[in-house]
Amino acid sequence: MPIRRAFLSAWDKTGVVEFAHELQSLGIELLASDGTAQVLRTAGLSVQAVSELTGFPPILDGRVKTLHPILHAAILARRDLPHHIEQLRRLGVEPIDLVVVTFYPFEEMARGTTSSTEVLEFIDIGGPALVRAAAKNYPWVTVLVSPAQYGELVALLRERGDIPESVRRRYAAEAFVHTAVYDASIAKALGAEDGTPVLWLQSSPLVQVLRYGENPHQRGWLFGSGYRRCFRQLHGKELSYNNVLDADAAVRVILEFEEPTVAILKHTMPCGVGSDADLTIAWEKALATDPVSPFGGIVVTNRPVTVELAERLAGMFLELVLAPAFPEEALVVLQRRKNLRLLLYDPRALRQWWSEDFRSVIGGVLVQTPDVALLPSEGWEVVTQREPTSEEAAALGFAWKVVKHVKSNAVVFASADRTLAIGGGQTSRLDAVRVAVRKAQEIGIPLAGSVVGSDAFFPFPDALEEALAAGATAVIQPGGSVRDAEVIAVADAHGATMVLTHMRHFRH
Repeated sequence: MPIRRAFLSAWDKTGVVEFAHELQSLGIELLASDGTAQVLRTAGLSVQAVSELTGFPPILDGRVKTLHPILHAAILARRDLPHHIEQLRRLGVEPIDLVVVTFYPFEEMARGTTSSTEVLEFIDIGGPALVRAAAKNYPWVTVLVSPAQYGELVALLRERGDIPESVRRRYAAEAFVHTAVYDASIAKALGAEDGTPVLWLQSSPLVQVLRYGENPHQRGWLFGSGYRRCFRQLHGKELSYNNVLDADAAVRVILEFEEPTVAILKHTMPCGVGSDADLTIAWEKALATDPVSPFGGIVVTNRPVTVELAERLAGMFLELVLAPAFPEEALVVLQRRKNLRLLLYDPRALRQWWSEDFRSVIGGVLVQTPDVALLPSEGWEVVTQREPTSEEAAALGFAWKVVKHVKSNAVVFASADRTLAIGGGQTSRLDAVRVAVRKAQEIGIPLAGSVVGSDAFFPFPDALEEALAAGATAVIQPGGSVRDAEVIAVADAHGATMVLTHMRHFRH
């Protein structure tokens, strides 16, 4: 289908003038909304404004501008039905073959106001109507909804003189995704006043076809408009489903730390975390927790990767390394490993896009607000006779940051700057303690003078007794068990200190 007439209505003016110049140079007649027409005329282009086409000016403070049967008939007419073409002829309407629309940025604009009346004015009506009309008629009409699509369309027109139906169909699908995401953001903003959504909508564009799903016989896809703002792959094999899950878990852990920190994860579970002004030492602290599990694991840091750290990482088999920056010298070292995936992440974008967590269940979706808090505003409560020393308090804070991200039941033995032993994913808290202690003994890590963090309360004193017997002197846990008094009494009997957070970080 050749393109003879194009209609443009662009809130986002990025590249629209240059794009319109390209279209006009190809002999395409330009029509535009009144605002876009003014911009194009200022740039020296010949363009007909929509009010000139319809003979009807914008009304109701601009609420009605492009909602006119003449314009929509020019878009929706089927070219294979003679009576449609005849109706256009009687009306004096020429068909429109290309529709280019960018919407008012509702989500961005609504975020800056608390006025419900003002929010309504940010809802684009005419734009989505035009896009849906053009997408419905994709066998004859091409629709674009983003400046990112301009280059491909111009290249196709210059190369072929028309747009293949397969491309028009793809553009139509992208257009319907675009309107779905737009409507979802509006529905979310107009949800119940107590914050409970009236319905859950998640329309996200396809970002990447993954190598495979959780296992090689499964297919996998990555969706999400925010993903590419949060992550960018610099090197290595294409990502798998599990790589993406691990990367997500890794950045959640590292966002807890302000000081320079390195975390090692395996199967979304932390297996070692260390902090130090020298990233290489931080890495050594993290690795010392469990030198075996990092094989084929994930490494994340909250500082640019140094050359020294890059040399250490390049000497191991790792699946993925994440960092906020990879300086050129370090990048060269890491790129020696042909298949090692290097992923750049943006901490600010991560926090911006982390709005909810959800999981699929058969026939439905579970949705919850994210677990972003670490402690209640009032902090923890000391419930034993002895208060933590300053060193114990620092270690308790460190253990609490890590245990928050270990699968339940979870315990973490730690010092002020590193993990010492981690037990997680167990069906009892006693087993979690035993796993951590056994691993520490096998590696030769003394737990004397350590602290222990538990993601949920101790239902019985037995798990605490084993942790104290292993050498822990301080404990951080949420509390809330009917046996809290018994558990606290055990801590007092051993001269240990215990703090309750009154906030659980259970990861099912």
